[in-house]
Amino acid sequence: MIPSHKECRQLMEEHRMLDNIRDHSIVVAQIAEFLTENLQKKGLDLPLNLTVSAALLHDIGKTPCLNTHEDHARKGKEICLQHGHDEIADIVAEHVILKQGFKGRALSATEIVYYADKRVNHDGIVSLTERLEYIIARYGLNNGKRCQAIEKNFQQCCFIESEIFSYLDFDPEDLAQKIHAHHGSVYDFFVNIRQHSSFARSG
Repeated sequence: MIPSHKECRQLMEEHRMLDNIRDHSIVVAQIAEFLTENLQKKGLDLPLNLTVSAALLHDIGKTPCLNTHEDHARKGKEICLQHGHDEIADIVAEHVILKQGFKGRALSATEIVYYADKRVNHDGIVSLTERLEYIIARYGLNNGKRCQAIEKNFQQCCFIESEIFSYLDFDPEDLAQKIHAHHGSVYDFFVNIRQHSSFARSG
């Protein structure tokens, strides 16, 4: 059972996803959708609906973990399983760190969501370097070992970026411009929701 855009929106509301987390998730999903569509055109066997739904819900566990300091990726997996969305649960669980690494594996929905998340700071598309600087400043806590672990995780993400763009005819630096010009299903659905319902950006 892969949740539709509508079902993802309902889960966001049910689990009281904060506006800024929701907006971040929508941009991550736009990137995941765009990359998957373009990789499919190059012959890669990637599941579009699975990838996009997992991207939309990758931070579904974040709001309830803000006060408890639980692992929000693990919490997100629990929420997905609770609602019967087993197919996306493991992807949500690995959007922060890939448990088995990547080298030697074929690209899958897991790597696409993992990478897309690293390209979005708040709701803006940034480079991996910019995102790393933010993560270090926010979560490094001036702890050398912690910062080293974060940097190692991003080195793996750089490897995945190289793999993704080896198939494509544009560069990582072009991604923001292309996403802004791409009105895919995620963009169309959520723009329509914002214009015609209470599910709108506050403030």
